[in-house]
Amino acid sequence: MGAFLLGAPPPLSASEVVIVLNSREDSMSLIDPHTYQEIRRVPVGKGPHHLLTTPDNNHLIIANASSNDLVVVDPVTADIKQRISRIADPYHLGFSRDGRWFVANGNRLNRVDIYRYQELQFKLEKKLLLPSTPSHMSFSADNIVYVTLQDSNQLVAIELETQQVKWKVATGPAPAGVWLTPDGKHLLVAATAADFVEVFSAASGEKIKQFTTGKGAHNFLATGDGRHILLSNRVEGTISVIDQQSLSVKENFSVPGGPDDMELTADGKELWVTARWRNRVTVVDMETKRIKKSIKVGRSPHGIYRRTHAPRV
Repeated sequence: MGAFLLGAPPPLSASEVVIVLNSREDSMSLIDPHTYQEIRRVPVGKGPHHLLTTPDNNHLIIANASSNDLVVVDPVTADIKQRISRIADPYHLGFSRDGRWFVANGNRLNRVDIYRYQELQFKLEKKLLLPSTPSHMSFSADNIVYVTLQDSNQLVAIELETQQVKWKVATGPAPAGVWLTPDGKHLLVAATAADFVEVFSAASGEKIKQFTTGKGAHNFLATGDGRHILLSNRVEGTISVIDQQSLSVKENFSVPGGPDDMELTADGKELWVTARWRNRVTVVDMETKRIKKSIKVGRSPHGIYRRTHAPRV
């Protein structure tokens, strides 16, 4: 399809753009959050799934798993600035908290690749074969990355300085989302082929507890107030609100269509959710927990980014 849906709109300001990756259409949708309308759809590469900002917040990185590259986007204008090749199968991606390390999970290649990072320079240090199907990741303050292995039902801890596996433990079926609590003590892991979240010790990998959420437990997002974590339950079509202190579900609310990735506005009033099975982005009023808007985008929307968002802790 063409790069523009509705002509050539003026450049978007930093507070006016929401970017959504359409993983089966190889494009990104640009949405005006004030009108709740898609105003542009731009080709980005093959198999875009996840995106995040660089440590200095000056650039947005889109990972194209099927075309084996990264696309650098201006987070203010949403213009594509650069394409970085020879990044193998970057299904999921992340930066260490000190900004020195970049990790790409090769979902298709059964590999976790570790790079040294500095100002858009990526130096490959290690290819770790970790079958099967590395999925999501979370980083600790002392440069350990925790990775879920979706098809071998495992969680692995990797030391970035040594590029060695620290520990590996069994999980529930098809683990995807993993979230490290702010105190660095516990890891929450979502079992996508089941209906629960498991809690592990970040230090040892010992399983502490598990609790029921909803069918297709998939991905986490902290609300930024230190009180709650949100979890998308893809199969059930709900979002769970998890209490950070008790690590238990407070409530579930409906978001149909395979809810996946999420963004919360800076004021906490709206939750934007990609509905992968309906080719839509759903906007939820967080006061009422009711759907406010449903926005048509491309096929299989996955990653979502909004420059003005709630803190992710």
